[in-house]
Amino acid sequence: LSALRSSATAAKHHTPTILVAEEVASKMAGRKGGDRKKAVTRSVKAGLQFPVGRIGRYLKKGRYAQRVGSGAPVYLAAVLEYLAAEVLELAGNAAKDNKKTRIIPRHLLLAVRNDQELGKLLAGVTIAHGGVIPNINAVLLPKKSPAAAEKEAKSPKKKTSTKSPKKKTAATKE
Repeated sequence: LSALRSSATAAKHHTPTILVAEEVASKMAGRKGGDRKKAVTRSVKAGLQFPVGRIGRYLKKGRYAQRVGSGAPVYLAAVLEYLAAEVLELAGNAAKDNKKTRIIPRHLLLAVRNDQELGKLLAGVTIAHGGVIPNINAVLLPKKSPAAAEKEAKSPKKKTSTKSPKKKTAATKE
């Protein structure tokens, strides 16, 4: 009888319980470990491709200032990403103009030097294997042949009047 009672009390206290997955997660989410939220990088938060954390580390290591604000690496990453996108777009257009599908240093040089603002920004920069911008001084170009000069002289030119049409009509009315 005592053995029967002990098994009955054991059955009462040690009944197996089925836990829902949320309860398991909530029990394990304390200090012991368990399900964790996936880390979200500052680059993802800012919607950037350039690494905000790495740029922040470089700003600190470079000793540009004693302290670096939390927004500084985000802003710098955004500026660098914009400049890179601008140069790549122009270089892609230069490659397309040359009927190429791959951007080479020559396309980068043409893109930078033909853009006024980028040319000013990167004036002192040398791009390896970029070559030079094609430019021939007008004095060095061959003079036109006499046949070409005659064709230009024979071509009809528009007559340029010295007076404006309104004044001319006003003078004829008088």
